Amino acid sequence: MYKPNTKIPCVYMRGGTSKACFFHDKDIPKDPAQRDKVILSAFGSPDRRQIDGMGGADTSTSKVAIISKSEREGVDIDYDFGQVSIDLPIVGKTMNCGNISSAVGPFAIDEGLVEAVEPITVVRIFNTNTNKRIIAHVPVKDGKALTEGDFHIDGVPGTGAKIRLEFQNPQGSVSGKLLPTGNPKDTIEIEGKTYEYSFVDAANPVVFVRAELFGLTGTEMPWEFEARSDAKEICRILEIIRGTCAIKIGLASSLEDAAVNSQTLPKILYCTEPKDYTSGSGKEIKKEDVDYVGRMFSLGMKMIQAYMGTGSICTIVAANTAGTIVNDILCKDKAGHKVKKVRIGHPFGIMEVEANLEDMDCGGHIVKSGILGRTARRIMEGYVYVRD
Repeated sequence: MYKPNTKIPCVYMRGGTSKACFFHDKDIPKDPAQRDKVILSAFGSPDRRQIDGMGGADTSTSKVAIISKSEREGVDIDYDFGQVSIDLPIVGKTMNCGNISSAVGPFAIDEGLVEAVEPITVVRIFNTNTNKRIIAHVPVKDGKALTEGDFHIDGVPGTGAKIRLEFQNPQGSVSGKLLPTGNPKDTIEIEGKTYEYSFVDAANPVVFVRAELFGLTGTEMPWEFEARSDAKEICRILEIIRGTCAIKIGLASSLEDAAVNSQTLPKILYCTEPKDYTSGSGKEIKKEDVDYVGRMFSLGMKMIQAYMGTGSICTIVAANTAGTIVNDILCKDKAGHKVKKVRIGHPFGIMEVEANLEDMDCGGHIVKSGILGRTARRIMEGYVYVRD
């Protein structure tokens, strides 16, 4: 047991549009229950303000990364991700976070776990949540990860050094299948109304639905959506669809179980064709500058301010999977069309994701890797004090 005010080495980092506490695996308990207690205390959870810890009372800033030098062949770093619930004593471990993945390479280099090589250090990462490999190309100068540069991502002020992430063979991250149900589209009847959705598992499993199905434009800002009189009802229906999919891949035994114990996965979002809208930063997004518009939801059915990195990987995989809702939006009548890049319109701007495609003998093609550009920065290093 930890005594009150035990201090544990910790680095607080931004990765993409998220932030996380980074721990060395050796510095926190091996026992899973004790490990969760330490993490929850460090974040001040459960408490909707997380006032007694490092959490920022937002799902994008309530994340943890646990890092160790890997003993796996061809891998440098083992990386375990946790989504720390704000109002429940739960650390979700079934998913990965693409944004936080971008900070793993810089952390490993600065902590001496990987030798720094200028100008680019390649860090081979194994995500233990999804058993998938990520290759990070990290700019380095004077033996440290470079943070300053001219690369900008919407949702983060200013610019930084571009980190190139390759999510290798992203299909079947949790279920083992690209299409967990075997279908590019499925339907579910809820209280007399039929809802169509696509359930795709790549980098993380994501459920895609059309915005118009709920009387939405698809371009709503989080605060605009929450202000709607029917927002709670929409979220209730979305949760039924999401929970049903959680049951299908064995993450929950019932809708009630999914709502409590499988909040992190699968993710759900609504999407639509390119449209003009004003982003949360005031930037005017023109429909010709995006290929697809999406709004993702996270813990407690709260709309995410930007777009998940792993969600973008799943999106481009779905775009290259015939018959899915995303494929319908991007390809329309272009059967077999290759989608090598998707410009995703999200609440705070545009995210670009690319795909390395391989042709198949049957005439189709598969995403060998999804490629994402991010920035990351070490914000604080020192100790976090945890309670008993």
